[in-house]
Amino acid sequence: MINTIDGILAAAKGGNTGVIAVAAAHDDAVLQAVTEAKKEGIATPILVGHVDAMSTMLRELGEDPAAYEMIAGDSDVDCAEKAVALCASGRANFLMKGILGTADLMRAVFNKEHGLRTGHLTTHCMFYEIPAYGKMLILTDGGVNTFPDLEKKTEILENAAMVLQALGYETINAACVCGAEVVNPKIQSTVDADALSKMTDRWAKYNMSVCGPVALDMAISKEACHHKHYTAPGAGDADILLVPNYEVGNGIGKAASYFGHAKNAGVILGARVPIVLVSRADSSYSKLASIAAGSVLAARMDLN
Repeated sequence: MINTIDGILAAAKGGNTGVIAVAAAHDDAVLQAVTEAKKEGIATPILVGHVDAMSTMLRELGEDPAAYEMIAGDSDVDCAEKAVALCASGRANFLMKGILGTADLMRAVFNKEHGLRTGHLTTHCMFYEIPAYGKMLILTDGGVNTFPDLEKKTEILENAAMVLQALGYETINAACVCGAEVVNPKIQSTVDADALSKMTDRWAKYNMSVCGPVALDMAISKEACHHKHYTAPGAGDADILLVPNYEVGNGIGKAASYFGHAKNAGVILGARVPIVLVSRADSSYSKLASIAAGSVLAARMDLN
């Protein structure tokens, strides 16, 4: 079982090296990440973008441009379409966003004829390893689905369960995070959480317990559960935190990183290949770990 972010990195280095198509790779921060991934044996990049600019940047990084496959891309739209085409044709098995708008990349991903659409909802999974918590967990969805309804929350949770199952988890604990443990008909998130916790047949194939609604302390602290006499299966020991909306997810994630000094990595799922989006604010470790997560999941998951 891979249950740490260092473990994800080790698995990426120890397996068959994934091929990553990078859309609009003409950016220093992006190239630093992918060149490091290449050096570490985590991924082999195919760079789509402005070839002259990429060549100059690679030389400034001490790299030989001839060692990299580069494909000319003019506009952001052109770069996105060509990178997606590499994945659709099987030449690359996961995708990375470079210096282009997320909307441009996702339009190419969702193209009905030439894209990477599946019947699954596209969702964002962030891995966090917080020292105070003592283990890795997935926070979802803090980026793609802003205010999901019950149907979308079900798919968001299922995508996260599929990720952990691919990493070798034999049992999974998920918590539907709300403001409190009481179901209030006027607060839709609590109603949805209660419904999700009762979908036991759907979660059985993942051997997953889902509790909710629960406040964050009930999700991650066994001591808090003991004090409040809360005894739902998996409570206080969450492997997955399902948040009610992206604002809660973004807030918990940023707090984990900046206050909790968490290691982190993130991928988007729901397309035919994993999609890696990194921020300029991410550490070099986080960027590398996100690429590693994309590589490992591309090898271990059937995403069609």
